[in-house]
Amino acid sequence: MISIFDSVKTIHQIQELFRMSNFQIITTVSAQLNISQKQVQTVSGFLEEGATIPFLARYRQEATGGLDEEQLREIRDALEFQKALSARKETILKSIAEQGKLTDDLEEQIKNCIELSTLEDLYLPYKQKRKTRGDKAKEKGLEPLAELVWSQEIENGNPDDYAKEYVSEEKEVPTVEDAWKGATDIVAEWINEHLEVREKLRDIFQKHSTIKTKKNPAVKDRTNFEDYYEFTSKVDRLKPYQILAINRGERENILFVNTEVWEERTLETIDDIVITNDMSIFTERLQDAVEDAFKRLLSPSLERELRNALTEKADAHAIDTFATNLGNLLMQPPLEKKVVLGLDPAYRTGCKLAVVDGTGKYLDGTTIYPTPPQSKIAESEIVLGKLIDKYKVELIAIGNGTGSREAEQFVADFIQKSGVPVSYLIVNEAGASVYSASKVARNEFPDLDAAQRGNISIARRVQDPLAELVKIDPKSIGVGLYQHDVNQSQLSGKLDDVVESCVNEVGVNLNTASAPLLTHISGLSKKVAEGIVHRREKEGIFTSRNQIKEIEGVGEFRFQQAAGFMRIPESKNPLDNTAIHPESYQAAEKLCNLFSIDLEKLSSQKDQVALKLSNINTKQVAAELGVGEPTLELIIENLQKPGRDPRESLQKPILRTDVVKMEDLKEGQKLQGTVRNVVDFGAFVDIGVKQDGLLHVSGMSKTKKVDDPHDVVGVGDIINVEIIKLDLERGRIGLKLY
Repeated sequence: MISIFDSVKTIHQIQELFRMSNFQIITTVSAQLNISQKQVQTVSGFLEEGATIPFLARYRQEATGGLDEEQLREIRDALEFQKALSARKETILKSIAEQGKLTDDLEEQIKNCIELSTLEDLYLPYKQKRKTRGDKAKEKGLEPLAELVWSQEIENGNPDDYAKEYVSEEKEVPTVEDAWKGATDIVAEWINEHLEVREKLRDIFQKHSTIKTKKNPAVKDRTNFEDYYEFTSKVDRLKPYQILAINRGERENILFVNTEVWEERTLETIDDIVITNDMSIFTERLQDAVEDAFKRLLSPSLERELRNALTEKADAHAIDTFATNLGNLLMQPPLEKKVVLGLDPAYRTGCKLAVVDGTGKYLDGTTIYPTPPQSKIAESEIVLGKLIDKYKVELIAIGNGTGSREAEQFVADFIQKSGVPVSYLIVNEAGASVYSASKVARNEFPDLDAAQRGNISIARRVQDPLAELVKIDPKSIGVGLYQHDVNQSQLSGKLDDVVESCVNEVGVNLNTASAPLLTHISGLSKKVAEGIVHRREKEGIFTSRNQIKEIEGVGEFRFQQAAGFMRIPESKNPLDNTAIHPESYQAAEKLCNLFSIDLEKLSSQKDQVALKLSNINTKQVAAELGVGEPTLELIIENLQKPGRDPRESLQKPILRTDVVKMEDLKEGQKLQGTVRNVVDFGAFVDIGVKQDGLLHVSGMSKTKKVDDPHDVVGVGDIINVEIIKLDLERGRIGLKLY
């Protein structure tokens, strides 16, 4: 035990210690991520200045040593954790020092601690807490008796003779057993605070405990948790989605959950640590304290800690899954310049129609009633036909909500009967209602009702999924599993990273982008984004990237961060419509002069430009231009493909002209489908019928076991599948890849 008479550190010394800890943080992060200290130090400096991850990944590769976005975010997150850990250490050291109990040995342990759980274990004996049974026993003067038990030095005599000395009516210790009870309470708390005991038991709980769930007998109705009514699993074999399901079932009072360990073996483990002298006359009392400490203090505490750790792990996995799905969804290829008619299906209230032109501008809208109970097919066909004819509609986007398949049947029948050159597709409308009621939607369409605003969103999602979906809270987009159960702060941070990454990878047209889209551009704030749109509406289109500097709030640093991600097709300088940063314009122009490339004719001479810039000595040319090789490679890539959209090469969505019914399907049938969602156990695939089919992970490969479905498919992928199971009554379709 630590004596208060050992040497202690002053608060001033602690503060000085942590002023010098930044180097330790850099060193620790470097070792954890296997990235050089120089790279970590460089990135840390950039981040402190306010640089964004997309900017560093694209325009500072020479400085960072070529780190990509994922590595940069790992460094950022690790730095944040280490800084938080360092701050917690400082708080703990101050607290212990103020109590006059901080020894050199304890300080060294705290300084070198790399796990938050171990740090809190070290602090536990000094933590301010409400009065415990041990504290009450100490007030009764029983601590010396507890110290006799703990020291295990006495090997001869009757233990009760020592306890009799502490019997006192005045101190409310009327009997020997009361004395032993109080002393045991004190020793049990020492055992609970013992660092090695907690570390050993934490390891046992993490590796050898079992989770058991049972149905609450009070629950009579069927639920979604029937798989867990009699469920048992070792904790190290629990899958993330099982953890989240169990948590939700427990939270909704449908499941009772217990964590169990082999108690006898666990108590023996504590004995091995705590009992150092078997000859002590107090060994039996010490064993009583061990059992009490385990059942009353250690087990509940470590079970909570284990459940929290499992939840954190499951949350992280679910958040990563959601983020991957969201990224794939946002990067779906746009069907640009098509006149689209959005159809928001419904029954009683009718189907809302909205026509948008090739730029997404709202043209016209109305309501038809082709679905039950009205079923006004003929009247609806007339209205639909007039809109298609008047605005030269090329594509009908049907939301996948209530009444979707009836609306699809109506549209397919109309196309077949009328012979109009129009296709349709089903669009995931998740989040459309959230958008329609938002301030953004009200500002865009102040004269339209919410339902029609949501329908416009459905139509625009086809034209440019990224530009439209960024207006919606990512959690409402509906690609993932248990997204409302996980840590919402971590989820929001991760999804913000995904949106930021996608928007900046694609870039935005400064003359058409909405304020919500511009907000996600590197370095831009909501106020600046709104200022750009206001300036555009008031003074007309931008014709140069430099004009961004005219916006209030855009200084040199903000311009540096944002400029490379903005595109201006109307600019007189062709480089303004590329990902080449203005700071590299001089190098780009010099490169063009070296290889006789006419900047004014970039778009019309792509093949010639590519030929001239192929097989050049990048190291030599970069040195001649005074730039790094990564910058030169970026310049070359963009000179060859000015205005390039990275989504262009991806698969376009499946367009349909006829509907498929579940009754038309049969086992063994092969068809194409679109992946709508990817989860731990497989993927949900739209094959053109009312119900999405499940492509189970077991059906993703004939030759090897697939551990992560994302390794095989992603949201938006067009895949070839075969029906292997069909349950018409339950509306279930089992699929496999072929």
